[in-house]
Amino acid sequence: MSGAPRLILASASPRRRELLRRLGLAFTVDPAEIPEELPAQAPRAERMARRLARAKALAVAARYPALPVLAADTVVVFRGRLLGKPADEAEAWAMLRGLRGRWHRVITAVAVARDRRVRVDHAVTWVRMREYSDEEIATSIARGDPFDKAGAYAIQDERFRPVAEYRGCYCNVVGLPLAAVIELLDRAGIVASVSLERLPPECARCPLFTSSRTRHLLDARS
Repeated sequence: MSGAPRLILASASPRRRELLRRLGLAFTVDPAEIPEELPAQAPRAERMARRLARAKALAVAARYPALPVLAADTVVVFRGRLLGKPADEAEAWAMLRGLRGRWHRVITAVAVARDRRVRVDHAVTWVRMREYSDEEIATSIARGDPFDKAGAYAIQDERFRPVAEYRGCYCNVVGLPLAAVIELLDRAGIVASVSLERLPPECARCPLFTSSRTRHLLDARS
């Protein structure tokens, strides 16, 4: 990645930054200052995530009229309840104990704003947590790992390894579904220089990358 920025990433997340680097685009980071307070329940969580991602993209695009802006919003849905980032240890304990051994949904909405137009998409992944112990929860909390993550965990956490299995896009759970990003950027006229070899190994099994459009974009640029 070199040269002047071609894109603004409206997120402070180091995980999104790392995933976006895989696409070979020059970008700079300028987080959106949008409140992310979540209601206790949201029967239309996908719509809410899309609305927040769009709001973030537009807020930052106002500062960069000449550059495209990429924003994202991730929510965790468990038994009809929305789980955001835990505010304290007690909330992290409650989230991780509640999720233990059970399935939940992770939704990430992605928005690209360019030339006063905003394109939005989202991905949904089902995740089942393993039967980790209270001691493992305590260790994760002591390290401070849960507090900047929706649902209080990271699928890529090599020490805690909280996930037993998932169905859908791995990168979506990390915080940025790359297949959706590639397609949205393409529709906005931004060419990502990317091949599967440069992406996380989980992308080779990702159902989002089996779509004819995304596969065509990868094949054309590999």
